Amino acid sequence: MLAVSLHAQDPRTEAPQAAQPAVAEELLPVYTLQQCRDMALSASHSSELREEALAAAKYTEQASVAAMLPKISANASYMWNSKSPHLLSNEMQFGFGTARVGADGMGSFEWSETSYVNQLSQDTRSLPEMHDRVQTLGNAGGQMLADVYQQLYRALSPDLTHVVIGQVGITQPIYVGGRLIALHEIASASRDIAEIEADNKQQELLVSVDEAYWRVVNVEHKRQLATQYYNLLVTLESNVHALAGEGLATQQDLLKVKAKRGEAEVKKMQAENGLVLSKMALCQLIGLPLDTRFNLDDSNLQELQLHTAKEVSDGMLDARSEIQLLDAAQKIAKSNVRVMAAGLQPNIVAQASYIYSNPNLDNGFSNDWKGTGFFTAGVVVNIPIAHAEDILRLKAAKHQANVLALKREEAKEMLTLQVTQANQKVLEAQQKVTMTEMQVRNAEEVLRFAQEAFDAGMATASDLMQAQTAWQAACADHIDAEVEAQVAETRYKHFTNTLE
Repeated sequence: MLAVSLHAQDPRTEAPQAAQPAVAEELLPVYTLQQCRDMALSASHSSELREEALAAAKYTEQASVAAMLPKISANASYMWNSKSPHLLSNEMQFGFGTARVGADGMGSFEWSETSYVNQLSQDTRSLPEMHDRVQTLGNAGGQMLADVYQQLYRALSPDLTHVVIGQVGITQPIYVGGRLIALHEIASASRDIAEIEADNKQQELLVSVDEAYWRVVNVEHKRQLATQYYNLLVTLESNVHALAGEGLATQQDLLKVKAKRGEAEVKKMQAENGLVLSKMALCQLIGLPLDTRFNLDDSNLQELQLHTAKEVSDGMLDARSEIQLLDAAQKIAKSNVRVMAAGLQPNIVAQASYIYSNPNLDNGFSNDWKGTGFFTAGVVVNIPIAHAEDILRLKAAKHQANVLALKREEAKEMLTLQVTQANQKVLEAQQKVTMTEMQVRNAEEVLRFAQEAFDAGMATASDLMQAQTAWQAACADHIDAEVEAQVAETRYKHFTNTLE
């Protein structure tokens, strides 16, 4: 009988590979968990996004302060008109006569029948010389009035074909019902939200990196374990083949070992493929090309340091990003109530400006750019009396603020449950690590006895394969338990804001 020595190996010891890659494993870079976190933060542009978001929020906050300062503006306008206005009609009746301006722009005047000039002319008909003199004076006076009316008509017909107006003004809000202060508070709370969201994205990214990191470590250890298990079965197949040749084992025993070795080879291939995919997922997070080859430092896998048990306190919950976001949203809602209330309060605004126009009113309607502008100054007071819409909006804003307050209390209850569950997950994972570690030691002992019995011819190949399978399953469970404990600890630190 051939004596075959098979011993269970440490599942974390790399088994020899039949085909060596182009680059030796020891020459590949080895990344620690902290290095992967740093690379992920750099590759995700989270720092740049954080700075840009905070800069935008900062300028918005400064703009809310600037809204309280005076505003200086300049305005200019040009207008072309196809027709200019006439402030006097082309025919105007007086008690002593009618003045007209014809289409040709010439003026005329006609004395009325009851005018003193006409009466005097009627009275002097018997005196030809006096009558002619009255007629002459009447015509001269009428022409004089026609000329005067013509000049007035033209003077009060400004040329508005081209109108240019320029204005420079300053506006200063004095009291607008507290609206500007409330808007500043809203901008400040928005900046807080931008900071919280940026930090929260970084925390979520770190959690994703940790999970992907330990997933790679898990699959790598399982690949090593699958390789060791496969090598055990290859050696067992060789030994059973030799025993079958000497008549100490049956062909059925050999076929069982070959079938088991085939299954182990499939599992080994699946583990290798899973390792490639899990490394690609980690590369995508840390910003490396998907085909990058590297190894991970798994020295901390068995050195799990659990957190110190803590009671779920209000301070712990208030530090959560969810509560901080709700606090900022509640602050915005309360400020929005004051904005809505400002619409029901008096608004006082001071204004001053300098205006220049052409045609210019400084001297009639001159159109020669020689006039001067003028200053205006005043205070505008607006007192709302009946604004039903603003009243309803104010009521809606108050109810919205109450909704956020209730959501905050509900969120604290949910987060308390979440932290408690995360803490329980860590404790369960640690217990699972201890139990699987004991199972591994037991499986190793059973495998050792089975190997010795097989070597002594007191056990069949099936008995040895059963022990090997149990050992492989116990090692796989132990690896899962250790990785699960690491991930559970990371999530607990994330939920309690202690993840560095």
